[in-house]
Amino acid sequence: MKKLLLGVGLMSTVQAMAFEPLTIDRLFDDPDLSGSAPRSLKLSPDGQRATFLQGRADDAGRMDLWQYNIADGKTSMLVDSLKLRGGAAEELSDEEKARRERARISSLSGIVSYQFSNDGKQLLFPLSGDLYLYDIAKQNTRALTNGEGFATDPKLSPKSNYVAFVRDRNLWVSDTKGGKARPLTRTSNKNEAWGMAEFVAQEEMKRMTGYWWSPNEDAIVAAKFDETPVPIAKRSEIYADRTEVIEQRYPGAGTKNVLISLAILDPENKRAPIELDLGKEKDIYLARVKWLADGSGVLVQRQDRKQQRLDLLLYSAKGGKPTTLLSESSSTWVNLHEDLRTLKNGDFIWASERSGFKHLYMYDGKGKLKNAITSGDWQVDEVEAVDQQRKQIYFTGTKASALEKQLYRVDFDGKNLSSISRKRGWHNISFAKDASVYIDSWSDDLIPSQVSLHKSNGELITLLAANQVKEGHALFPYFKGLQQPEYGKLSTSLGGDLYYQMLRPKDFDPKKKYPVFLRVYGGPGSQQVQRRWDGRWGLTDQYMAQQGFVVFTLDNRGSERRGKKFEDPIYENMGDPEVQDQLVGIQFLKTQSFVDPERIGVFGWSYGGYMTLMMLSKASDQIAAGVSVAPVTDWMLYDTHYTERYMGLPQENEEGYKNSAIFPHLDGMTSDLYLIHGMADDNVLFTHATTLMAKLQKNGVKFRLMTYPGEKHGITGDGQRTHVFKEITDYFIEKFQ
Repeated sequence: MKKLLLGVGLMSTVQAMAFEPLTIDRLFDDPDLSGSAPRSLKLSPDGQRATFLQGRADDAGRMDLWQYNIADGKTSMLVDSLKLRGGAAEELSDEEKARRERARISSLSGIVSYQFSNDGKQLLFPLSGDLYLYDIAKQNTRALTNGEGFATDPKLSPKSNYVAFVRDRNLWVSDTKGGKARPLTRTSNKNEAWGMAEFVAQEEMKRMTGYWWSPNEDAIVAAKFDETPVPIAKRSEIYADRTEVIEQRYPGAGTKNVLISLAILDPENKRAPIELDLGKEKDIYLARVKWLADGSGVLVQRQDRKQQRLDLLLYSAKGGKPTTLLSESSSTWVNLHEDLRTLKNGDFIWASERSGFKHLYMYDGKGKLKNAITSGDWQVDEVEAVDQQRKQIYFTGTKASALEKQLYRVDFDGKNLSSISRKRGWHNISFAKDASVYIDSWSDDLIPSQVSLHKSNGELITLLAANQVKEGHALFPYFKGLQQPEYGKLSTSLGGDLYYQMLRPKDFDPKKKYPVFLRVYGGPGSQQVQRRWDGRWGLTDQYMAQQGFVVFTLDNRGSERRGKKFEDPIYENMGDPEVQDQLVGIQFLKTQSFVDPERIGVFGWSYGGYMTLMMLSKASDQIAAGVSVAPVTDWMLYDTHYTERYMGLPQENEEGYKNSAIFPHLDGMTSDLYLIHGMADDNVLFTHATTLMAKLQKNGVKFRLMTYPGEKHGITGDGQRTHVFKEITDYFIEKFQ
C-alpha cells in the first residue's frame, strides 16, 4: 500500500487562539453557521439582475425571493412569503410533500422554486398550492390561482402567454392575463397521471417533471403514466399519536414498473392529441425529453429495463415513427445525463462515457458523429452554457482534480480548451441565457459559499454575497476552532486510487492514541471527499474532531466522478468491493501512530447505513461499534431503477441479490450496533429496519434502537434533526471516551 499526501494544513497558530466550541444544538440552530449564501441562484435572461432564494434570519428554512440589481449594486427582497400569505400556515398536498421529499427540500417552506419569463420581465412561483406572477417593473405580485386546487410543477410558456401546471393528476393550462384555468387532460383513473414524473423518475432518474413546452408555445409534449401494473405495498407510517396504513404502489426490484406514454397536446385544446410511439417494448424508462430548437421535433431518451441501452429518438412534431439518432450501450449500466444541447443549425451536443470517462461529442442533426469535443482521463460534470455565436461550450469538470469542480471553455471543434475559474475548490455555475456572464457560487473546505458575478472569460464583475467569516458572521466565534482537512490517496491492487479526507483532533498530540469516527456513504452516484464547504456533514466532522476523534472519510470504488472503470466493480456485487476499500482505509488508519485500533467506529446514513451494517458484519474484528441510520438491508425491498441499475434483474442474479443483503452475513456481527430509522420513511421503508430487528433478535444479538415517529428518510422535523445527530455523536463519545 502506498500513501500519497496531497495536503496537510497546519493549525497550530489557529489552535492557540481562543474559540467557541461547536455544539450539536448550535449546528442546527439559527442563524445558519454557513452564513447568508443564497439558494437557487439565477441570472435574468436580460442579464440585469441575479435572483435567489434566502432563508429568514429567524427561520433559515423559510425561503423568500430576493434580487441583486447589477446596475446599482443593491440587494433587495422581491417577495416576502410570509406577508404574501398573510401569515397563514403553509399547506401542502400529498403529491407536493412527496415531490419535495424526492427533491430533498422537505425541510424548506415559503418560496422553494421560481422561474423567469423568457423576456426577464416576470417571475413565476408557487406558494402553498397557488401560483403567483411577480412583475419586476411594477414591483407587484398577482395571484394566478386562488384556492381552486393544489397546483404543482408550474411553468410559464416561452412567450409568457400561458402557465401550465399539474392539478389532481391532470395537466392544466391558464392564460397569464387572467383567463380561467382549464384541464388539457381529464383522466379520472386514480392509477393514471398526466404531466407528472413517476416515483422512480423523481427519486432515481432526476426527472422531476412530466411535460415540456414547445419553443413556440403552440404545443406541450406530456407524459402519462399508468401505475396499474405496479404492485401495492402496504406500509405503516407510525406517528406520535396515530398509525396510518399506506397503500403505495411501489416498484420493488424485479417487479413491474409503470406503463409510460407520450403525447403532443394543444394548449388551446383545438387539435387532437398526437400520440408518440415509444416502441413495441413497453417495459422501458422515459429518461429525458427535449424539443428541437425550432420546435419541429421532439428528442426523447429511452432507456431499456436493464439500463444497458439508451436510445436518442427524434419525433416529428406532426407525429409518426421516430428516427433513432444514436444509441449508447454498456455491459454494466448507462448513466443518464442532462447535457443534450440542440443548436440552431440542427447539430446537437451529446455526452457519453464510451471512452471510460464522461465527455462531450458533436453530432449533426441526422445523428452522425462530427467530432469529439473533450477527451482524457477526467470527466465533464455538466454543460453550463453554449455560446452559439462564438461556437464555444462552457462546462464544469474534474480536469484539474477529481476532488474539485472547475469551470472550463472549449470550442465546438474541441480546440482551445481553457480553464475559466481561478480558485481551488468547488464552483457551482449559473450562466446568463446568452452566455455573456455567469454567477459563481464558490466554496473551499474551510470557506463557506461566496457568490460572485463574472464575465464569460472569468473576469470578476462584482461580489454578490461575500459571506466572509468575520465578526458578525454566525460562524465567526467558532471558526478558529475548525481543523484543516488533510487529503490523500491510497494506492491499492484492487483497482484505482482511493481518495480520503482526515481531520486530526483538537489539541492534537502525536504521542497520544485517539479514537476514530469513520463517516461512510460508499454508494454509487455520490462522492464524499471533495474540496468544498459542507455545512451539515463537514461541521459534524469538525464537532467530532473537537471531541477528540480522528475523523476519516474515504471514497470507495463505485463512487462517482472517477470514471466508469472505478464505478463498475459494484455491478451485480453491491456490498463487497465497497467494504474491501473501506477496510483498506482502516488498515491505513491502523498504521498511524496516533490511532487507537481498538476504538474505531463507523457511522453512515441510507447507503452509508447499509455500509455500516456490512462492515460490522464482515469486519467486526476491526471495528468496535457502528451507527446505522435508515439502512437498506435487502435490495429486493428497494426500487427497480436504482437497484437493477447496479445489481441487474433479480431473476438473472439471484445469488448476487442474496449476497448483497445484510442477512447472510449477520453471524459475523459481534461489534456493538446502534440502529436508527424514521417510522414513516417512504424511501428506505421502515420494513428494512423491522426485518433486521427480527433477525438480530432471533440471533440473540443485543443492539441499541432509536425510532422517530412520523419522520421520513431525512429525519428533518423540528427537534428531531438535532436529536438524531446528538444520538449519533453521543454514542461514540460515551463508548470511546
